[in-house]
This record gives sequence, C-alpha cells and structure tokens, in this order.
Amino acid sequence: MSKNNFLYRNIPNFFTLMNLLSGSIAIVLSFEGRNNLVLASYFIYISGVFDFFDGFAARTLKVTSLLGKELDSLADMVSFGLAPSMILYQLLKQSLQVKQFSFSLPLLDVVIMLSAFLIALFSALRLAKFNIDEKQTESFLGLATPASAMLIAAIPLIAVFNPSDLLLFPGFSRNTFFFLIVMFFGIYIVKPVVLLPLIVIISTFLVARIPMFSLKFKNYSFEDNKLKYIFLIFSVISFATLQILAVPIIFILYISFSIFNNAFNKVDTSYANFRLKPIFIH
Repeated sequence: MSKNNFLYRNIPNFFTLMNLLSGSIAIVLSFEGRNNLVLASYFIYISGVFDFFDGFAARTLKVTSLLGKELDSLADMVSFGLAPSMILYQLLKQSLQVKQFSFSLPLLDVVIMLSAFLIALFSALRLAKFNIDEKQTESFLGLATPASAMLIAAIPLIAVFNPSDLLLFPGFSRNTFFFLIVMFFGIYIVKPVVLLPLIVIISTFLVARIPMFSLKFKNYSFEDNKLKYIFLIFSVISFATLQILAVPIIFILYISFSIFNNAFNKVDTSYANFRLKPIFIH
C-alpha cells in the first residue's frame, strides 16, 4: 500500500482517536455511580493500549507527522489527564460522603475534591513541555502522562480486589496476614489521607526535571536495552503474581530504575535545565 494512500497515512491517527474515545468513555462512566469507576479505570487502560499502538504504527509504517503529534497530545490530555482527575474527584467525593458538589459546602471539602484536578493541570504542562522539547526521544523529562494515569486507574480496581481472585498463587489468599494487608490497603487507598499525598507526588513527578527512561525500542538487542528488559521482566513477574496489586509496585520500580539509571550510567541530563517559562509567554 502506498504511503501516499489516505488510509495508510492515517492508521496511527485512527489509534489516537480510539485512545481519545476510550478516555471520553472513561469520563462519562466516572459520572455514572461508584460501581462504574471500575469500568472507567478499564477504559483508561484501553486508552493506554491504543496510545501504544498509535506510536508503534507511526514508527513501523514511517508515517509520523506534526498532525499526529498534536492529535496524540490532545488525546493524551483527555485520557491521561482529565479522565484520571475525574476518577480521583469521584473517589474523594464519595469518601467525604458528598452527594452533590456545591461551593456552599465547607471550604475544606471543596478544596479536597477540586485537588483531583491538579493531575489534569500538571498533565497539561507536561504535554505542552513535551511538544516543544525535541530532546525527549530516548528518555522523558518527568513522568509520562500514561504512567501516572495507569497508577490512578488502578485505585478503584485495588479497592474492589479480592485476594481470593489471585490466579497464579491462590495460596496467598489463604494467608491471613496477606489477606488483612490487602483488605486494609483496599479500604484506605480511596481515603483523602492517601489520595491527597498521592496527587501531590504524581503532580510533582509530571513536571520534575528528572530524566526517565522510555520503553521505545530502536532495536531489540539486550545489550542496548538492558534496563528496559530488566524492568519489563520485573513488571511481568509482579503482575503475574499480584495482578492489579502490582501496579503501585511497578510504578515505584519505574521511578527507582530511572533514578538508578541516571546515577550510575552516563545519561544526558543537560536538557534537564529546560525551562517552563516559554509555555507562559504568548
């Protein structure tokens, strides 16, 4: 098929639009009651799958374009910025036992609920910074928005997770200590005492000037991609063992591996002095 063919050139854009659609559905579901937050989380993960395939298709078919880049950022803002914020907002609202939002509510409650949208604000900054910085190719400067969204989307799933649902090692569920830890974690992970610090931490990492490795492969040799392969192996083992409970562990591994890589390898961190100032000059 010719690269000049309209359909051929827009295969990556199709995946991007499916990413956007999935993120939009996640937002709609977040309005539809507590039980639908789990479905909303799944649609954020579906967005992540489409986000992977749009970049993969663009590189494989060699049909990258400025339109695709801008469209990808707009889709990511919805799926990995606004949709996770809506999930956090609903979790905080439910935890505070607020039936309907109003500015007549106690100021503290209003601030707590609206703090969820710090993720959307900092995701917008992160994506804008990425779009105007041509050096973020082999690594990212700050946490990528899909990574933050994956962690947030895991929260409703962890909250309803039953230890007896473990598939690979069902014996874990019969361990009283493990069972109590999981149940305790599931109860408190949706409380403001956990969610508010998490929002601050994620928002900080989104705009932090810390190089973080990308999972994009220029080639598949182990020598050139040791860190990526080791991380993927750890991630697969963790997920196979703990299922959705592994997501926070994988998130911590990703941050730790990135910092380790910066400290012990010759990573080009010169672009870490990149300033946010140009974003605000119009």
